Amino acid sequence: MRSMTGYAYVEESTDEVTVSVEIKSYNSRFLDLSVNQPYWLSRLESRLREYAQARVLRGKTELTVRIREKRAGVAVVADTELARAWRDAASEVSRSLGLGGEVPLSMVVAQEGVLRAERELDVDAYWARLEPVLARAFADFDIARDREGAALKADIEAMLSRIEAAVGLVGEWAPRMEEIFREGVRARFAEVLGDQVDEQRVLQETAALIVRYTINEEIVRLRAHIASLKDEIRSNPAPGRKIDFICQEINREINTIGSKNQILEVGRAVIDVKDALENIREQVRNVE
Repeated sequence: MRSMTGYAYVEESTDEVTVSVEIKSYNSRFLDLSVNQPYWLSRLESRLREYAQARVLRGKTELTVRIREKRAGVAVVADTELARAWRDAASEVSRSLGLGGEVPLSMVVAQEGVLRAERELDVDAYWARLEPVLARAFADFDIARDREGAALKADIEAMLSRIEAAVGLVGEWAPRMEEIFREGVRARFAEVLGDQVDEQRVLQETAALIVRYTINEEIVRLRAHIASLKDEIRSNPAPGRKIDFICQEINREINTIGSKNQILEVGRAVIDVKDALENIREQVRNVE
């Protein structure tokens, strides 16, 4: 089990370049990935996104890449056509105002787009520098998420043990419901009829109550849901969404038992299940 919340930062430096990778993640129902890299590395964004999506299944995740080069290969390119257009336009304004003289070169080259710097970009070479740092960062990121996930798993399993114990208590009381119903019906008839109680009528009324209030089916389904929940925790590396669904099913069954219940001890067990279940649902919001 792995938490959706994690953080990692890795930086590696050589004589030529410093590469850093930072990863942050928070709770989110689905994967919400944002990738930030230098603008001149925009061609690598799709690779970075694919790399992260292969390793993070759920959560709001921010991946930030920074590269600082001591001797970056940069070429300055002149747009001569744009430069002439600026010069001609400035000369026309000068003539219309009756001013003489040449248009200063400094004014022309200062115009946006006349001179532009272009980085000499070998995408594969930059990826070769970046990928090992990414691997280290995601390894640290997973260690942090696994550590918190282990704590979440322990807490969820403790709550699940509470639910199992409470459902076991409910199961112990379920067979005694027929006897409790029969005694209640006989007592009500005795109040009205005294010693003239019709035993057949008592059995009929008891059977009707059992059909209406029996909780055997709910107990069977609860135990099946608990087994499914255990299996998800044990075998699914990213069980967050499935656990949430199973918790909804457990909540539905325990609510039905609560609505049918006529026994104080069962009512207490129902409350205990709902309390433990709420704790599980709170914790599963952090599970990938």
